[in-house]
Amino acid sequence: MVVSPGGAVRSDPFLDIRDRVLAGGERGLLGLAFHPGFPNPSRIFVDYTRRPDGATVISELQATAERADPASERILLVIPQPYANHNGGQLAFGPDGDLYIGMGDGGSEGDPQGNGQNTHALLGKILRIDVDGRHAAGKAYAIPDDNPFAPGGARPGAGAPEVWAYGMRNPWRFSFDPANGDLYIGDVGQNAWEEIDRQPGGSPGGQNYGWNVMEGLHCYGGTCDPRAYVKPFAEYGHAQGCAVAGGYVYRGEAQPSLDGAYLFGDYCSGTVFTLQLSGGAVSVKAILSSGKQISSFGVGDDGELYLADLGGGGIYRVVAS
Repeated sequence: MVVSPGGAVRSDPFLDIRDRVLAGGERGLLGLAFHPGFPNPSRIFVDYTRRPDGATVISELQATAERADPASERILLVIPQPYANHNGGQLAFGPDGDLYIGMGDGGSEGDPQGNGQNTHALLGKILRIDVDGRHAAGKAYAIPDDNPFAPGGARPGAGAPEVWAYGMRNPWRFSFDPANGDLYIGDVGQNAWEEIDRQPGGSPGGQNYGWNVMEGLHCYGGTCDPRAYVKPFAEYGHAQGCAVAGGYVYRGEAQPSLDGAYLFGDYCSGTVFTLQLSGGAVSVKAILSSGKQISSFGVGDDGELYLADLGGGGIYRVVAS
């Protein structure tokens, strides 16, 4: 849908691809990103689970500011999904101009296929592809030369060339801080812990965030050596919620008290959190009980933050009190 600056909702949708999307539960149209140069080039990118098998599809479509053309779809990538849940779905362009894709571990419980730690699988990862470069052999996109497992990366051939980071359970939402390029990832936990991962801007990639050996800062299903994995930047337990929805670092002007704060939420509790730094330690601070089923956050061209309520279908602007 298209919402005017005054809050009015246009009656006809911006994009309608219901004929090819398998929806329900954790499936559906899960992500959309505009090319950084939009409207020139006039390209948008979507992530959805397709009919009839639920496989993840990453596609490119032609669009104007008013609507996208479903008939223009060009499929870039198809990733089979063994189960109905943990599909990830976030798409975002990084400061480098490449497209980053969040992929869950394939679903069920506990990552039974071991996708999170399998560097050759595209599930349980953050992927990075070049949608403007010369297409790689047999692909509808290019591989950035410096991806960690690409020929020019730090570990060539040690994993799928699309992989940027691994050890993810369900990185439902992630975002880049426009001030420094830091990547914040909200990775939904299993039974006990939700985590926020932070990758500093300019990173060479290749980080292993631990799933399914670790859940947050804790060993999952037995003993482990936490030193082998990148620790989450922050975590919170299921007394505060049960499914993290990653947000954004606030860089707008209307809410100076939020400047530089990373805001995120929880789908189950409806709580909005920030990360607090004290003595070098990072802690999670609850700042708002929204009463909403927070499914996603968004940021406007002016840097102001919004949240989406899956339960009621509303979009709300986040305002500091």
